Amino acid sequence: MAASEGFLTEEQREVLKVATQNAEILSSSPKSPTSMLFADNSIKAPWGGGGGKASTAGIAVRHVRRTHSGKLVRVKKADGLTELLVTTDGGGGKGTWGKLLDTGAGESHIDRNDPNYDSGEEPYQLVGSTVCDPLDDYKKAVVSLIEEYFSTGDVEVAASDLKELGSSEYHPYFIKRLVSMAMDRHDKEKEMASVLLSALYADVIGSPQISQGFLVLLESADDLSVDILDAVDILALFIARAVVDDILPPAFLTRAKKSLSESSKGFEVLQTAEKSYLSAPHHAELVERRWGGSTHVTVEEVKKKIAYLLREYVENGDTSEACRCIRQLGVSFFHHEVVKRALVLAMEIRTAEPLIMKLLKEVAEEGLISSSQMVKGFSRFAESLDDLALDIPTAKELFQSLVPQAISQGWLDASFFKFSSEHGEVQDKDHEKLRRYKEEVVTIIHEYFHSDDIPELIRSLEDLGAPELNPIFLKKLITLAMDRKNREKEMASVLLSALHIEIFSTDDIVNGFVMLLESAEDTALDILDASNELALFLARAVIDDVLAPLNLEEIGSKLAPNCSGSETVHVARSLIAARHAGERILRCWGGGTGWAVEDAKDKIVKLLEEYEAGGVVGEACQCIRDLGMPFFNHEVVKKALVMAMEKKNDRMLDLLQECFSEGLITINQMTKGFARINDGLDDLALDIPNAEDKFSFYVEHAKKKGWILPSFGSADV
Repeated sequence: MAASEGFLTEEQREVLKVATQNAEILSSSPKSPTSMLFADNSIKAPWGGGGGKASTAGIAVRHVRRTHSGKLVRVKKADGLTELLVTTDGGGGKGTWGKLLDTGAGESHIDRNDPNYDSGEEPYQLVGSTVCDPLDDYKKAVVSLIEEYFSTGDVEVAASDLKELGSSEYHPYFIKRLVSMAMDRHDKEKEMASVLLSALYADVIGSPQISQGFLVLLESADDLSVDILDAVDILALFIARAVVDDILPPAFLTRAKKSLSESSKGFEVLQTAEKSYLSAPHHAELVERRWGGSTHVTVEEVKKKIAYLLREYVENGDTSEACRCIRQLGVSFFHHEVVKRALVLAMEIRTAEPLIMKLLKEVAEEGLISSSQMVKGFSRFAESLDDLALDIPTAKELFQSLVPQAISQGWLDASFFKFSSEHGEVQDKDHEKLRRYKEEVVTIIHEYFHSDDIPELIRSLEDLGAPELNPIFLKKLITLAMDRKNREKEMASVLLSALHIEIFSTDDIVNGFVMLLESAEDTALDILDASNELALFLARAVIDDVLAPLNLEEIGSKLAPNCSGSETVHVARSLIAARHAGERILRCWGGGTGWAVEDAKDKIVKLLEEYEAGGVVGEACQCIRDLGMPFFNHEVVKKALVMAMEKKNDRMLDLLQECFSEGLITINQMTKGFARINDGLDDLALDIPNAEDKFSFYVEHAKKKGWILPSFGSADV
């Protein structure tokens, strides 16, 4: 029995060998229990494996006393042999090898092939897992989408891919990403980005999301300018392009300014967009061609083609030809514009309504214009009904009659009827709102004529909270002024200049004058000289830079060819074209700003002389601002250039650069100032022999800096 208990198999011998080696390693520590164990030469293995000296070979393990405290235990045997055994951490036990034979140096090894294997004994492991953020996935997807679009130029594929992405709540981020990626690339990509935004507008991305996307861009303008040196100018051009392409309302600039700090780059972007791009003559064409070389047809060109084909269709009534022309446009994502313009034409030309309805039905049945594009076109038209009603008073009633007809014929989705009904329900409320507005603005205008307090009037208008009715305010203002003395007329013109800077867009002023001219015949019944007075107000608005000369053509195009309003516009053009027109029109009503012209010239000369003598740029800019005559800043440009020639000191150019950068002097005023120098160059050469050479140098410098319009070439000199 003892012999069998002391017998070791080969496997056990291998285990013992490894355990002994581990014990030797541990014995190197003087405090280790195993060093105490093996330091005593009398210690023998209880199994006695050879060597012949121990008389205790074959002693059973069960005779060894063990503890769970990890201490050494001496056991006195009958034959006088003292055995030592160490148990550590409670290891060991009857029929076991104890901790001494553990081969993992204190580590536990689990054999998954052991029949007694328990998975619960496996050590726990924390496995890292990435939390999925939908926005992160969206960001990665849109970057890939934009890169692919820049490579292929396929607008329809880009629009389709964006639709498939879903997550419409992230569309503002898409706009930010698209524009910011294009800003750091060539003009081709910038143009492609603008074209894509126009294509996605209304059909894929809604108007509020477009506005929100550009607002996010403005808020990040400071960061963008760190990586892109001319970020302010590029972003200003993107915003101007969006306004020209009708995907951003002009009022966006005013609203966005209120949410930005005046010291921020975003605020500077808005100033640049408004004063350098949107206020310039022929600004639409200038902005659209700025990134020339695009392989795409511009949005404006598509709109012109749509307008032409619809006019042609109304004249010849050939539905199949009209469908062919729509198909040839190749802009299925922009078909909502066809629907909108067709409805407008039906309102403007009442006899064309049956033909328009026939065409819309035909394109819907052929599948040429999809159901979603049809609904989108009707929705866009419905959103513009308030503005359209200013020109066509019965527009809302006509639209209400067209919608049920279109739904009953099956080419307009019935889901639109709910919107149409809701729109009809608020008509009475709109009428009441308009009536109250008219009453309140009459009171506000009367108070202004008594107090001459422009800031108070602006606050009162903002409190009304109806910017869409700004054209009606303009009509009321001028109508009331025409029936009063020259003082009130002058005050009305001065107020228009202030409103244009603060809260009125150019479209508001254009629409207001259109309303005035359409009702000119009725006004003439009460005011005998109404036509000439209106012509003076129009001319004064151009001189004050409230309107650009191009806007007179726009106003004329919105009037009937043979109406008295068209004649008034013609008279206004004649007044502006006359010699010394600026000063004459400024003084047409005497008093007010007109009286201050000579005084303003003296102040301009003094501030320029003070600056030339060593003044600070900031102080000079503040003096120009304090003049309060932005429409007369071309005089600053003229005087500064003349003084630079006379003094042979180009320091004046630094002042003009600062004025332009701050938006204090617009590109239009700059160009006008240079043009005035050019007109009097022969006289100037009598006093300054090298005036022509100096002026040529100034023109080239101004063109490089972007102060003047590109059309102001060397041929003008």
